[in-house]
Order: sequence, then structure tokens, then C-alpha cells
Amino acid sequence: MAWTTRAAALLFLLLLLQQSSVFSWKKDEFRNCNQTPFCKRARSRKAASCSLVATDVSMNDGDLTAKLVPKNSGEAMAGGETNEEPEEPSKPLILTLSAYQDGILRLKIDEDPNLDPPKKRFEVPDVVLPEFDEKKLWLQRASTEVLHGDSAPSSILFLSDAYEAVLRHDPFEVYVRKKGGDRVLSLNSHGLFDFEQLRNKKEYEDWEERFRSHTDTRPYGPQSISFDVSFYGADIVYGIPEHASSLALMPTRGPGIEFSEPYRLFNLDVFEYLHDSPFGLYGSIPYMLSHGKVQGTSGFFWLNAAEMQIDVLGSGWDSESGIVLPSSLNRIDTLWMSEAGIVDAFFFVGPGPKDVMRQYASVTGTLAMPQHFATGYHQCRWNYRDEEDVEHVDSKFDEFDIPYDVLWLDVDHTDGKKYFTWDRVLFPHPEEMQNKLAAKGRHMVTIVDPHIKRDESFPLHKEATQKGYYAKDASGNDFEGWCWPGSSSYPDMLNPEIRSWWAEKFSFHNYVGSTPSLYIWNDMNEPSVFNGPEVTMPRDALHYGGVEHRELHNAYGYYFHMASIDGLLKRGDGKDRPFVLSRAFFAGSQRCGAVWTGDNSADWDHLRASVPMLLTLGLTGMSFSGADVGGFFGNPETELLVRWYQLGAYYPFFRGHAHHDTKRREPWLFGEQNTELMRDAIHIRYTLLPYFYTLFREANTSGVPVLRPLWMEFPSDEATFSNDEAFMVGNSLLVQGIYTERAKHVSVYLPGGQSWYDLRTGIVYKGGVTHKFEVSEESIPAFQKAGTIVPRKDRFRRSSTQMVNDPYTLVIALNGSLAAEGELYVDDGKSFEFEQGAYIHRRFVFSDGKLTSSNMAPPTSGKAFFSSECVIERIIILGLSSRAKSALIEPVNYRADVVSGPLSLRGRRSPAALTIRKPNLRIADDWTVKML
Repeated sequence: MAWTTRAAALLFLLLLLQQSSVFSWKKDEFRNCNQTPFCKRARSRKAASCSLVATDVSMNDGDLTAKLVPKNSGEAMAGGETNEEPEEPSKPLILTLSAYQDGILRLKIDEDPNLDPPKKRFEVPDVVLPEFDEKKLWLQRASTEVLHGDSAPSSILFLSDAYEAVLRHDPFEVYVRKKGGDRVLSLNSHGLFDFEQLRNKKEYEDWEERFRSHTDTRPYGPQSISFDVSFYGADIVYGIPEHASSLALMPTRGPGIEFSEPYRLFNLDVFEYLHDSPFGLYGSIPYMLSHGKVQGTSGFFWLNAAEMQIDVLGSGWDSESGIVLPSSLNRIDTLWMSEAGIVDAFFFVGPGPKDVMRQYASVTGTLAMPQHFATGYHQCRWNYRDEEDVEHVDSKFDEFDIPYDVLWLDVDHTDGKKYFTWDRVLFPHPEEMQNKLAAKGRHMVTIVDPHIKRDESFPLHKEATQKGYYAKDASGNDFEGWCWPGSSSYPDMLNPEIRSWWAEKFSFHNYVGSTPSLYIWNDMNEPSVFNGPEVTMPRDALHYGGVEHRELHNAYGYYFHMASIDGLLKRGDGKDRPFVLSRAFFAGSQRCGAVWTGDNSADWDHLRASVPMLLTLGLTGMSFSGADVGGFFGNPETELLVRWYQLGAYYPFFRGHAHHDTKRREPWLFGEQNTELMRDAIHIRYTLLPYFYTLFREANTSGVPVLRPLWMEFPSDEATFSNDEAFMVGNSLLVQGIYTERAKHVSVYLPGGQSWYDLRTGIVYKGGVTHKFEVSEESIPAFQKAGTIVPRKDRFRRSSTQMVNDPYTLVIALNGSLAAEGELYVDDGKSFEFEQGAYIHRRFVFSDGKLTSSNMAPPTSGKAFFSSECVIERIIILGLSSRAKSALIEPVNYRADVVSGPLSLRGRRSPAALTIRKPNLRIADDWTVKML
């Protein structure tokens, strides 16, 4: 068609999409399993359909290797697709088993490169840590064992003193078991393994796939992989984000389960998503955990960035198979299906929840340590109109005594939606605007998305075109799609050279108008393509090295996030910790920064859904996560907005955000009483920043998330296994949301083993019991676990930056033994010097009427040092019946007063709280406080 006609059609499409974005999610715009051939084929296979056996088993370079071939040589190895002629015999697959420290097993299955496949199948780069290979166990031999009922031997591989891996030769199966005992995890126990090998197209074959108006050329034909994975001793399985569903993954197939869909992992731009659905959203992490009271916790991770569908199989799904697995334990079976890639799978044996978190983190990395300011409150709207609007909003936070740290600008701050630019009419003085915020210790975030406006006057587009840096379409031309700027192209972020080029765009020279206090937001990086199939890039688009988009789709946003992070690192000469929020994510994204749950809605269901979504993200490494407070779409009723602030104050990433079609909803716009309630919620967050920052450091070192499901801290308490209305913040605080309008009462289960203290009143409650509480508009239920010590800062400031030198409060919640312990981590909040030991890390222990502070930091080499003059100005003790009047502080031999007092500076008195006033203890020192 003529250019003008084509442009008009695309403009109409854009307007239609923008208009439709205010309506609800439309099911028919996205594929279901029956419309996805690889998923439909995999689901149709019966148990025991796999005929593969392992042959030529040997040890090579510390690995166990084998060939997988059909048991009867005349059989095809893979199901493939039904054709008019018999399928040609498949070539042997190559299997490799590798053992790593901490009991981790890695399984790889791929085509044999020596047998000349049409192309190399894609292996996802830059996810597994380089140092993980250093943890490989170079095993010299495998033992053999004839398992019960088998005629052929199996190969046994050492994993650890407690675990071993088993390769069953005939039929082919891989599993991990306790030494000489029960199974933990297995693959292909039900014979559902299928590997569609690449081959040359026959004349009569039609490999194209069609969905709505889109055609996928599929030049390499069917190339999917599927297999079953079983979790033994499992009561419940979790993980595989991102879905707006319950924390515990529900069965999707089996007796009595009809018309259900698998959990889909396919990064998509979905607005106003359904709140209880297995449908895939913005990010994908193909990692599942199981937990059971008897066996503990285990995990399975498949490193594969193609579309994936995962079934959780209900009890009795295999009743007709005749397969009897050798285990008396509970078992949960799952079916994993992917469109492309290879098998690159990791088995994590636990046995405890935090063991599995550590094991997964050793493969994909831990959370990047955020800047301190990023842990405060963020204020965002699409869009703050101009510099006057920015200044007005900033001043109102001060006027109403509401702290915040970051103000955000969406796409409309740019010149014609060209990123790294400013609309010089609306934002004529961007440096001055940012510097005014920085003078108060505040920061700004601007949006940078992957779609680059195809405008010959735009230097970024011109340079990308000249250098050939865009992803290509199936014909090899620059891919052209439609997004906010109109006609757009997308950098090929799989290419390290292009990521490096992109990173240079964040320099102060290239990003004119940016300052050191400006940070970045990556949106639409699934990537979103308005006129693409399912609003994303076509699967047959091409990337670096001839990789098809279908093979890396779920990782594109990760590579874009990575490039933006590198840009801020370069901008700061490697000295400034970057902050980049991303919507799309993949395994390893935790090493880059924060994510959020996307375009939610202002309704109670989405408030409720935010908790299991964030808990699941934490379980799969993405600990720095949050949901838009108030809901992005729609206008929240005031009660909902208040409840969302009260809950959001405990999210790891705490941001208020709204669509440009919604009414303004800054906290001071809803009347004095509601402003006070929202202000109190934000103040709670700032009070707890020392505790949150300490937890972020724990996530940075161990992989254990900031926000935790109750069962992570109480792994033997079955009442916690499915609970996703409440959550733990670290190991000390339990928070229960209020998810219904005009609620009068709320039931809260407090896990057993310890008592719990109300965070506001100090009143103690018994654990192991469900308590019914009257609902107060002032707050949501929150409790501190007995036996813990929580550090706080109780002074109220404009921003976290202005709190740096403020004194601390320690809240000691004593258990039945009148003991408690806790930690405090402090560094400069912005640089990487903490990696060279420049930090303070203290351990506090209260026992026998005495509080002791000791150093947890290892000795440093002297390359970096951090000091602080901050002191502890109050010590609050809950659960001590002693009538002590004073406390002796050693080694300075100083007596401090002990009085009954409130839990907070603005709170009412608590009969259960004793306060040691002004002990003035330096946080960096060793000291002891003894009650007298």
C-alpha cells in the first residue's frame, strides 16, 4: 500500500490500542495451549511414551556423559508433527550430568554437533555465574547399581555426603536421592520426555503457524522439548513467576480439573491482568520449588528463554499409566514444555528452604545491593506534566510532612517520545530541576524503553541504523514495529557490542540534561510491539548469531536491563551503585536491580494478588520487587488507597503510581484524616529502613529474600504452607493485609513456637493460634516475633538521605527464655566499597538480663573502611517483667535510666514496654548493657 495509507492505518491501530488500554484484559488477544502447537502436542502425549535409553555411558572431564537413543532402532526419537510420510529416524542426543558443590546437579541434553544439525540450538548466555563453574566436582568415576525391577544397571554419581544422582539407563530417567534412601527430584520418571530435533523441511510439509492475522514462518520447523519432573515428599509447589495467582501452585490437569490452562511463561505486555490466572505476564523464571513437612525443600530450574508452559498434575493424572514409582512419600508431578532451546536443568536438594535459596543463588546470582535511597518511598505518575508540576508535588510532600526519596517521569517528558531527550517546552531546565530535588536528598527517575523512534532526525535511530544494531525481521531487514513513538525499531540486546553501545548513551555527554541524581526505568521491554503477535516481537525475528526471537524472547528484557545497568555503572566510573527498575525479567535479573508487577488495577483483588506475586518473585531470586500502590489503572476508593499504602509500606520496592487517565491521587488529596493515615504508613517504612537495609544485605549475600512466605521461617508448620495473605519481612516481622472493603474483623494466623508482639501496642499474642482481631483504620495487623531484635530510626525527615546521621532505636522482643537476637548492617549507602569490607555489621544478643553488641564483619585488608558516629538513643524491651530502674553500660561504666514508655516517638504508651533512655551507644563499638 502507499506510504500515507500505511501510516494512517498504523496510526489508527495505535489510537485503537491506546484507547483499549483503559479497558480490561481481552482473552482472545493471546494464545492458549490449544492454539500453541508445541503445548497441544506435549499435553496429548501419554505416560511411558518415551522410548529412549542411555547408552555409551562414560566419565569425561569430570562429567558423566551418555547417548540417548530409541530402544528399538526403528522408532523415531521425538514425536514431531504428524506428516503424510513416516518420520526419519532421529539422531542420538548427547546427555551430560555434572555435580557441583552444595549438592547441585546439572543436566544438559542437546543434539550432537558432530551429526551436522541444521543449526546450533540456542543456549542462554550471561545467566549462570562465571564462578559457578569453579564449584564443579571433577568426578573420576560413577558406580553402577541394578535397581529393583530393572534388568539393566544404573549409573550412580556422587553429589555430596548426603545425596547422589542416578542415571537410569533403561528406561532413561535422571533423579536425585538421599544416599541409599528416598528420592528427592526426578526427570522422566513418567516417560513424557520428548525432544523435537532440527531437520530439513520436506516438500509436503507446512511449518508455518498462524495466530489471528500473524504468520510465524518457523524456518527450522518444530523444535520443542517437554518432560515430566517429580518432587518427592512435597506437599505444595511454588515459583515459576510471573502470574497473578496464589502462592501455592494449583493443579492444572488431572481428574476433576477441566478447561484449565498450564502456567504460561512468556513475557507479555498485559494491562489490567486477571487477578487469578495461570496466564503469563511480564517476566519469566522457569524455576519451581517444592516444600513438605517431612522431606523439606527442593528446587528445579530449567535455563531456557523460549516460551514455556508448565502443568502441575493433580493426583490421579497417571492412574492409567501402570507406572509405580518406588517411593512411599507424597509426590507432586509436573510437565514442562518449551518451544525451543536445549535441556539445561539444575536440581537443588535443599533440604531447608534457605538452603535451596542459597543453591539457586550460587547458579544465577544474588540480589544487587541497592542504594539506600532506593529502599525509601517513590512517587510516580504517567505523567507529571512539567517542571512546575514537579516542583508543586515535591513541595506538597514537605508541607504535609510526608517523606519520599524519588520522583518519577514517564514517557511524556521526552521530545516526541525519543528517549534520552527532554521536551524543552515542558522541561526547559532539567538539570536545575534535578538539583533542586538533590538539595533535599531526593532523586529523579526517567523512563528509557527499548523501542527507538524511526525518525531520520533522531541521532540515536540514525546511528543504530548505520551500524546495523537493530534486531532483524525474518527477511534480514531492520525489524519495524509499533509502540509509543509510532514506527519503532529495537536494539539487538543479545549482542554484547550493542549492549556496550547502548550503555554509552547514559553518559552525561550523551544524555544531555541528566545529572548524577538521575536514575532509570525500563518499561515495555518484554519487548512490547503493539502491532506484533500477542503484542510482542514476532518469533521469527532474528538476533545476533542467527538466533531466532522465539529462542530468547523471555530473556530480551533481561539483556536490556543489563545494558541500562552497565550504562549507569559507566556513567559513575564504576563507583555509583545503579538503580534501574525493569518490567520484564528473567533468571539472573536480580543481579541488575528492581522489578514491579506491572499494570495492575485499582481494586481489592489486585491488592490481594500483590502478596503472592511478590512472595513468588522473592522465592525465585527477585527480592527487590513491588506492586504499584493504589493500582495503575482506575481510581481507587479512598479506603482501598489507604489500605494499599499500609500494605505497600512493607513491599521491598515501595512506589505509588497511576495512569494518566486517572484522577490525581497524591496522599494529601483525600482529606486530613486520610492524609494522616497514608503519612503514618509511609513513616512506618522510614522508621524500619535500617531493618530493611539489613535484609537487603542478607539477600545480597545469601539469596534469602526480604519478603518471605511464612513457611520459609516455619518450615514444619503446615498451617503456613498455603498462607499467602500474610508474609514475613525478614525473620522478625509478620504482616497481614486487609483485603476487603469495610472489614470489621480479620483473622491472623501467628505461627507456633514463639509469641508475637503487636508492632504498635506491644501487646503479646500466643503463637500456633489463629487470632481474630478488630480492624482499625489506623493500620493493618503487624507483629514482631518473640526472640528478635529490630533496628529502627524514629526521627522524621524529608528523605532517607537526610536520616543518615540520625540515632537508632533497638526494639527487643523477648521470647519465653527472656532472650532475643538481631542484626544491623550499615554502609555508605551508595558506593561499592562495601565489597572491600567498608561496612558495619553488628550482632545484638539479649540474654540473662544483658544486651551485647558484637562485630559480625570479617577482618578487612585495609583497602576500604567505613565509620559512623551514629548512636543508639533508645532501647525498647518487650516482655521483661523486671522493674529495673537503670542499666549499666560497659565498658564506659555509665548508668542509663529505664522507664516505661511508648513503642514509637508519636505512639501511645505500652504497659509491656521498658525503655532504656539515651544510652548513647555507638553502633560501631562493642558494648554491653546490663539491666539493674
